[in-house]
Amino acid sequence: MTRTLVLVLVAACATAVALGWSLYRWMPRRSPAASPASSVAPSSPAAVVEDGRKIKARLFYVSDDGTRLTSVEREVPYADPTESQARRILDAQFAPVTAPLVSAIPTGTAVRAVFLTPQGTAFVDVSPEIASQHPGGSLNELLTVYTIVQALTTNLPAVTSVQVLVDGKEVDTLAGHLDMKHPLPRADEWVAESATR
Repeated sequence: MTRTLVLVLVAACATAVALGWSLYRWMPRRSPAASPASSVAPSSPAAVVEDGRKIKARLFYVSDDGTRLTSVEREVPYADPTESQARRILDAQFAPVTAPLVSAIPTGTAVRAVFLTPQGTAFVDVSPEIASQHPGGSLNELLTVYTIVQALTTNLPAVTSVQVLVDGKEVDTLAGHLDMKHPLPRADEWVAESATR
């Protein structure tokens, strides 16, 4: 008798557990109340400030004798933070020019992105035309790369060196001569006259 009673009790407990689990699975769930932390929207990147102001920037072009760069002062849109200002300067630097100016940037080349490290290195990602449309030659390669380096390091004190990326990738060289595997510092020796900050 005792054994039968134990079996009946075990069966009743098992049935109750199964029924309870079954009901639990089908009950509608209430979503937990949002905590203050979860209700805060994820932080967005720093907003770019552009208010119609302009700054004076030195842009770089091929000198008359074709052996160095020369600088010209131009107005470019003001932007904040520094990465955005770097982009505005490079957009102006890459824009087509009219004679007597000669650009060392191959036609069709565009700035894809600019990233700045806390150590002052700017990574400038440019479109593939910088290589595919490049005329070649060691001097032309130097002038192309240092146009970008000088435009940023001369105008932005926060930028101390520049590494050029092509289509989002590091490249060994642009036209087979200049080592571009590392960031390059400002090099005023490639400028016909000394550009001031």
